[in-house]
Amino acid sequence: MELELIKNSILDIRGKRVILDFELAKLYGIETKRLKESVRRNLRRFPEDFMFELSQEEWFILRSQFASSSWGGKRYSPFAFTEQGVAMLSSVLNSDRAIEVNISIMRAFVLMRQWTLEYQDLQDKLSELEQRFGQKFTDIEQVLNYLIQKDQKQVQQGGRKRIGF
Repeated sequence: MELELIKNSILDIRGKRVILDFELAKLYGIETKRLKESVRRNLRRFPEDFMFELSQEEWFILRSQFASSSWGGKRYSPFAFTEQGVAMLSSVLNSDRAIEVNISIMRAFVLMRQWTLEYQDLQDKLSELEQRFGQKFTDIEQVLNYLIQKDQKQVQQGGRKRIGF
């Protein structure tokens, strides 16, 4: 399973990193309806910090970003699964593919956590230097912002199909 594809599916909602049910269903190779049925049958396994349903407002904002039509597509708010919720799905969806996908998703979450920590360390060190010398290092901050944007752009473009040679 390609980690870049999974990383692109991870969103920040309510201050948590989550993957939406229809993205997970695609990865598992099942219908979203079947994934939701399995979750609803085992609702006790998914407390609020494992999985939550998006509010109408959150779903409207996301839907406008996905550019889906008001006539077609999903009519119900999706479930958002945290890292722990995805891990719990492996006990609900009992197939070889589900196990393989869950392992890949766990690796993607770990990778993103490491990436965040590395950039946070750089930001903390920059703040410490600014306080020590009593001035703002705008050029260094600009470089860090450029690197962050460059990495995000590479992740977004990584999932695209290559054209040409």
